[in-house]
Amino acid sequence: MFLKIRLFAALFYVTLLVGCSTSTLAPEAKRSNKAEQQPADAYFTNPIADGADPWVIKVNGAYYSCGSGKGGIYVSKSDGLTKLGERVVVWRPPTSGWNQSNIWAPEIHFMNGRWYIYYAAGSKPGGPFIYQRSGVLESVSADPFGPYEDKGMLYTGDNIQDAASVKWAIDLSPFRMNGQLYAVWSGWEENADTDRTKQHLYIARMSNPYTISSNRVKISSPTEEWETGGELDLNEGPELLRKKEKAFIIYSCRESWLKEYRLAQLMLADTTLNPMEPANWQKSGPVFQSTEDVFGVGHCSFTKSPDNTEDWIYYHAKKSTTPGWQREIRLQPFTWKKDGSPDFGKPISSGVPIKLPAGEKLAELISK
Repeated sequence: MFLKIRLFAALFYVTLLVGCSTSTLAPEAKRSNKAEQQPADAYFTNPIADGADPWVIKVNGAYYSCGSGKGGIYVSKSDGLTKLGERVVVWRPPTSGWNQSNIWAPEIHFMNGRWYIYYAAGSKPGGPFIYQRSGVLESVSADPFGPYEDKGMLYTGDNIQDAASVKWAIDLSPFRMNGQLYAVWSGWEENADTDRTKQHLYIARMSNPYTISSNRVKISSPTEEWETGGELDLNEGPELLRKKEKAFIIYSCRESWLKEYRLAQLMLADTTLNPMEPANWQKSGPVFQSTEDVFGVGHCSFTKSPDNTEDWIYYHAKKSTTPGWQREIRLQPFTWKKDGSPDFGKPISSGVPIKLPAGEKLAELISK
């Protein structure tokens, strides 16, 4: 009897919201029939959190986010895409060594029953940021909250016989294609004594999640008009996105600290093609860029809605047009064009209602 009373109360609560809260609904909901209207809680607005270089992955129905801050690298878990879980620090850098400072852009992956966190770090605090290299952590169990073992620096050079040939590298991301594991990242052609250096995109084969087993191959340089012409030309933040037989590397270009930061893409027209062959990648862009009130969009990741019917982009934007790295985390759905490429549309303005990802429940109602 108690359960029936609670169910009736919940249904009555929803009915009240439908009848009385139309002023808070998105425009498309206002135009629909009353029977089709949803409570205001069925929508969310951007931004969803403070932060930069957002990463999210969906594993077994849960969303895992990863970032740098709070003195190290943190992981969070949530049942929904629009609300991050508690940020729990799972690893802190050592007090000395190549990875003691400048922890940047970590991302977490689940492979072979273990969790792996890929990150960039440097041996000296502050700038110029000339010591950045890429490393990986491996969980000792299937628990994403650790503990983690530091597997060391990843090889990102031109002579695998010479460990000293490791080059400047950030934003490393692994992906698997046709049974082969690869790493893609942003790097310099040569190590330098200044960080005012062009960044390119490189790819290499991996023999396991913590070992790069080939020399790097450059697959993109900042050469197009829309990715050059600013203070510094960058290609960075590469992330793989797949759709049937096509594969895309969505990457950030222009300067990360300026409002012109934007997204572009490399396309592999057929996943049977060799991704280690630069000529197989077709560049286009920009595919997602600033508007009058959302600026400096970049460094994205991708995931599915809870019911797996929708595609969502998770990205950051600057808080103001002032040069700098004060950023916030945002997300929105995207679709696909007839040619099979992603259509990200335009960044949705702050405060504009966005329908919850399909399958994401009304947390407040369910918890009652």
